[in-house]
Amino acid sequence: MKDTEITIFKNNNSLAQAAAKDFQETVVSAVNERGIAYVAFSGGSTPRSLFKLLAQPPFSDMIPWDKIHFFWADERLVDPTDSESNYGQVQQLLFQHVAVDPEKIHPAVEASLTPETLPEEIAQHYADTFKQFAPKGRQFPRLDWLLLGMGADGHTASLFPGSETDPAEVVIAVEANYEGRPVHRVSLTPRILNESRQIVFLVSGVNKADILLEVLHGMPDPVNLPAQRIHPNNGRLVWMVDKAAAVNLE
Repeated sequence: MKDTEITIFKNNNSLAQAAAKDFQETVVSAVNERGIAYVAFSGGSTPRSLFKLLAQPPFSDMIPWDKIHFFWADERLVDPTDSESNYGQVQQLLFQHVAVDPEKIHPAVEASLTPETLPEEIAQHYADTFKQFAPKGRQFPRLDWLLLGMGADGHTASLFPGSETDPAEVVIAVEANYEGRPVHRVSLTPRILNESRQIVFLVSGVNKADILLEVLHGMPDPVNLPAQRIHPNNGRLVWMVDKAAAVNLE
């Protein structure tokens, strides 16, 4: 993929350290320039180390937590306290330990939503939340720092192989069977993801090695390799990967 920065790290610990430093520097710069920062996280096992690092000194002391709006790239339609909730993961590992402004935390699935709420309604509600922060002349804010992961099938956020490559909506409802996790989800789409000022992919584990090579250096196939749909329109794209995931790249 053109205009892509790829950095290989010895292990997940050094990967998390680099990501934490990048996050801290980016949000501080955004706050200094614009007075506020917009961030979207992803869930999964790889970013757990990152969230734990951010919750501790020195990073916890250097980040202007009360000036950051937090969103999620995708979410499973479960209660926020459920172990499968991407929001719940960040709440447990990070938000409980730093001075975030609760009014600046915007989970895709709110506790007030009932099981009877349709996925399409949740997607529309989340899209409406984004629009509240749109500057004049735009439909949504640009994310200053977007964290993404990648599955062993090449999916990212909840954009799965075979799904529409460029839907018109900002947020879509998704049904996907993947590793026995909850089927119903909502996901940001490339329309908003690719407007980010900086996108950081964190990828670890040898089980990602083959698909990483295909996504980065294979033929363009955004239908079957959704991670290839991510290419910022006017921003920075960074892949941070550990040695196990990068074994075919080396």
